[in-house]
Amino acid sequence: MAPAEQRIATQVRVDSWTWSVRLFKTRSAAAEACRGGHVRVNGATAKPAQPVKPGDEVRIRVGGVERIVIVERLVVKRVSAPIAAQCLIDRSPPPPPREVLATMPRRDRGAGRPTKRERRETDRLLGRTE
Repeated sequence: MAPAEQRIATQVRVDSWTWSVRLFKTRSAAAEACRGGHVRVNGATAKPAQPVKPGDEVRIRVGGVERIVIVERLVVKRVSAPIAAQCLIDRSPPPPPREVLATMPRRDRGAGRPTKRERRETDRLLGRTE
């Protein structure tokens, strides 16, 4: 048996795994998201080299949408979409309906930065508590 065949991955870097299962378009984008604090593993902010193993919960915040996935299988190289779907369990909340998105408050282009009062009103409308 060749050494490469004997080696079975028990842990994989979080940036590599999220890229491999197609949660990010590039590995550098995955690493940048980790450095920016947008990736959490089991509730803790993850650095790009943090290892993940089967059963870990990975939370990713991209474009204002949070994805929650459970690691099912480890992959090191990027795989096709059907295989990637087998490597994770998606526990993400469903996206809001289109009607809700249409009624979300939007600032006019060029209106400048919102005041503190406007930001608080927007957060209250959206149900944010942070």
